[in-house]
Amino acid sequence: MLTTEKGVVEEWLSEFKTLPETSISEYARNLKDKSALVSSLYKVIQEPQSELLEPVCHQLFEFYRSGEKKLLLFTLQFLPELMWCYLTMSTAWKRQSTGCVEALLLGVYNLEIVDKQGHNKVLSFTIPSLSKPSIYHEPSSIGSMALTESALSQHGLSKVVYSGPHPQREMLTAQNKFEVLTFLLLCYNAALTYMPSVSLQSLCQISSRICICGYPRQHVRKYKGINSRIPVSSEFMVQLLTGVYFAFYNGEWDMAQTALEDILYRAQLELYPEPLLVANAIKTSLPAVAMKSSKEGKRSIQVEITQTSSRISRNAVTSMSIRGHRWKRHEQDDNSQDSADPGILVIPELSVTKVAGERPGNGEKSKVLGENDAQHVQGVQDPAPDPRAESKGLPELRRQKSVRRVMEDGLTPPGRGPL
Repeated sequence: MLTTEKGVVEEWLSEFKTLPETSISEYARNLKDKSALVSSLYKVIQEPQSELLEPVCHQLFEFYRSGEKKLLLFTLQFLPELMWCYLTMSTAWKRQSTGCVEALLLGVYNLEIVDKQGHNKVLSFTIPSLSKPSIYHEPSSIGSMALTESALSQHGLSKVVYSGPHPQREMLTAQNKFEVLTFLLLCYNAALTYMPSVSLQSLCQISSRICICGYPRQHVRKYKGINSRIPVSSEFMVQLLTGVYFAFYNGEWDMAQTALEDILYRAQLELYPEPLLVANAIKTSLPAVAMKSSKEGKRSIQVEITQTSSRISRNAVTSMSIRGHRWKRHEQDDNSQDSADPGILVIPELSVTKVAGERPGNGEKSKVLGENDAQHVQGVQDPAPDPRAESKGLPELRRQKSVRRVMEDGLTPPGRGPL
């Protein structure tokens, strides 16, 4: 560590101690512009044997519990580097050198698991429903699954995942350290939009180092740090992937891509299903070319919004499709009757219930009536004739019936000789 960098850190330590309460807000606003101070603090954390490490950790903890949001975020940006410092020292059995770092991590953890009244927090996360559109998808593009999700959403069914309450910890052990570190990464990821680029770079670097140390890939990356393997948990790797995914679209494409490959490499060796699923999903969703997004301005994850289309699936079963299927079946029956033997007389079925003025059914096809059918329908729709006129024609009708019966019996009708 250079003398100038050491002088910057010492000035920072003394400045905050003499700062009045009324000037803390203005001091916090100007703190993020001190790039020389930030780089010097990273140098102190990367040298565990430095005499300034203990006062720096104490100062960062004072920032975190001050209640000022900007001071809290200033401490939070060093969290990935502090985790790496603790993991390397604990793996090398140098716990005496990491006592101040461990105290800082435990202090931040114990502050985050309780609210302002001192009660344990219970964090809740609502899993979004696929039936409702978002910036990531349209329900119509999912197909038949959208119908099932839509039916469930009508009943107000939504899955809520709870985290907590988390117990307070007095020290980090081999059994609980990754539980604490995973929760701290969760707090860090909740403030990703406020993290500077140097913090995102640190996150990507430690993600790669944690996953490759002690494995053959360490020689490929040409990293000459510790050679001991660092045990990791599945939940911890998922939280690492969350921060790496954000770094992809916020100016750190190359470092994030290296970190993603190393995390996927370690997840395959450990056979962890959750990191494998998340890492492969991120890898599949990445664009073909590198994103050269600006490091300045508002940070956000860029996604492609699909064009809004009809919400009704083409394969959905509706009342209209059922009627269309029934009409097709009737048309097939009519065609089969038309293709019957021409020597057989087919008598069409005529409905006499549909009188003039009655509306046809929805979507019913109009049929072109033949000349005889039209005359018959017209005769049915004509008003009933006078009963007295019908009585005059009864004798003639009876005579025709008797003549037809005699001809069917093969007899000659009376009064007529053979022709």
